[in-house]
Amino acid sequence: MSRILVVNSGSSSFKYQLLELDGERRLASGLVERIGEAQGRLEHRVPGAETIEVVAPVADHTAGFALMVEAFAQHGPDLAAEPLLAVGHRVVQGGKRFFEPTVVNDLVEINIEDLSELAPLHNPGAVQGIRAARAAFADVPHVAVFDTAFHQSIPEAASTYAIDAELAERHRIRRYGFHGTSHKFVSETAAAFLGDDAFTGVVLHLGNGASACAVRDGRSIDTSMGMTPLQGLVMGTRSGDVDPAVLIHLQRRAGLSVAEVDDLLNKRSGLLGLTGSGDMRDVRRRANDGDADARRALDVYAHRLRHYLGAYLLELGTAQAVVFTAGVGENDAVLREELLAGLEPFGIVVDPERNASPERGVRRISSDDSRIAVLVVPTDEELEIARQAAAVV
Repeated sequence: MSRILVVNSGSSSFKYQLLELDGERRLASGLVERIGEAQGRLEHRVPGAETIEVVAPVADHTAGFALMVEAFAQHGPDLAAEPLLAVGHRVVQGGKRFFEPTVVNDLVEINIEDLSELAPLHNPGAVQGIRAARAAFADVPHVAVFDTAFHQSIPEAASTYAIDAELAERHRIRRYGFHGTSHKFVSETAAAFLGDDAFTGVVLHLGNGASACAVRDGRSIDTSMGMTPLQGLVMGTRSGDVDPAVLIHLQRRAGLSVAEVDDLLNKRSGLLGLTGSGDMRDVRRRANDGDADARRALDVYAHRLRHYLGAYLLELGTAQAVVFTAGVGENDAVLREELLAGLEPFGIVVDPERNASPERGVRRISSDDSRIAVLVVPTDEELEIARQAAAVV
């Protein structure tokens, strides 16, 4: 018995995947969305079969899980035929309390809910999903896997903000880092590809959300995201690093409220704020067509990336590889080329043909004489969650 159901819950939707750990096969995946609206929607996919779509009222997460279970019963795979080993849950914020995958009981559930103060956009939805899943699969262990856990190894010098220490402690203000599940999976996959037991280098997770991570001997020592996922790199709709005084200036001079500043920096900034589109593919097409705003946005994006890449290579002192992952990192060869151009004196030499190749999977895109390898490693957070859940139970 090695089937794991992986659930990623938000406030009005949840994604799911059923994985068979023997052979690491994906047996089914799906999405339940528009929870709480007049009409919800389920999409259920089984490899090799037609995608199933169901439109029906979904009052809450409990109703959503009932809809999902019914989809499995009608369209397979049959969950009753082979009981689940565990249900793995993605939880964004684990604070300082959770530094490894944790079997969920009532107390753990309460603690995850308490941490919603630090992740108000993410943890409440995770809690709703956990409660609904525990009710739907009452006899199965449930395991919470935290995005912040991989970064618990970051030293205090990197995790501490230089503000009043007592105030920071009281309000749990520090750098937690995110995308940890992806960074862990990718760094371990890179180590295996390079034939080493542990990875030392820089992982660049570049999707709609984006973060950089410095990894030494398989452990995170620094990462670009901070107390929230807002800090660091330029993202699809998030600003990344901004002078804190900009927030004060916007409140004093532009009359923006706290909520409006929050909305601006998280939902109306980044590539979207610079170009009107948060999709890197759109921005790239427009830049190729001569759009000056799009070209500037790409330059800003790459400048911030080079800033963190250089800082982390210096912090590490040595590196086996620079690794690109996630949607943008895996697919945008032009960005990779532009980002790493001129770094030959630092031991990074990209092979143009390898970089432009449409080949998929784990691959090396650096030249044979590059002292630091450059890799593309597709991430698989659901598989990593399944592995961790299985290891715990």
